Amino acid sequence: MALATGQELSGEASPDRRLEFEDVLSRNLPGFHRVAMRWLRNTEDAEDAVQDALLAALTHVHQFRGQAKMSTWLTTIVINSARMRLRRRLTSMQLPLDETDGHQDLALENTVSDTRPGPEEAYRKREIAETLAQATSRLSPALRTTFQMRDVDGLSIRETADLLGVPTGTVKARLARARVRLREAIGKSIRAKT
Repeated sequence: MALATGQELSGEASPDRRLEFEDVLSRNLPGFHRVAMRWLRNTEDAEDAVQDALLAALTHVHQFRGQAKMSTWLTTIVINSARMRLRRRLTSMQLPLDETDGHQDLALENTVSDTRPGPEEAYRKREIAETLAQATSRLSPALRTTFQMRDVDGLSIRETADLLGVPTGTVKARLARARVRLREAIGKSIRAKT
C-alpha cells in the first residue's frame, strides 16, 4: 500500500492520481453506465447516478488508498450512487390512501395488505444476513471481492473479470471456491445453533 503524499493529506490528489483517474474513466465509462442501468433500468437515472458517482469520486480521489484497483473502487461508488437513487425513487412514490378502489367503494388503505415481515421473519432474515456477513469476512480478499462484485452487486462474469483484470475462468473459479466456502461456513453455523 502506497503512503499518502503531503498533497493527498491536504485534500488534493497528486497529478499521478488524477491521471490514473482519467485513464480508468476513459476505459470504463461505458461499463459504469451498464452497471447503473442494471440497477435503475432507466437511462436518465443511470446517467445521473454515474455523473453523481464520478463527481463524488473526483472530489475524494485523494482518499483512494490503492487497496483495490481504481476501477473497482469507482464501480463500487457507481453502485452506491445507483442504490441511493433507487432508494430516493422508492421513497418518493406516493399513493393516495383516501381514494376508493372503484369497485367496492373501499378506501385503498383497506385493500392494501401489510407486506412487512413479522418479527420472526425479520429476525430470521437478520440472522441469515449476519451469518453470511461473518462467513464472507473470512474469505480471502480475492474471493471476497469477486463474490461481492458478481453475486452481491450483480455484475456479469465478463464485467467482473474486466474490473479485476483477470480472465473469466479465474472469476468462475474464484466464485466456485467462494460459494463452497460460504456454504460450508453457513452449514457449520446452522449446525452449531441446533
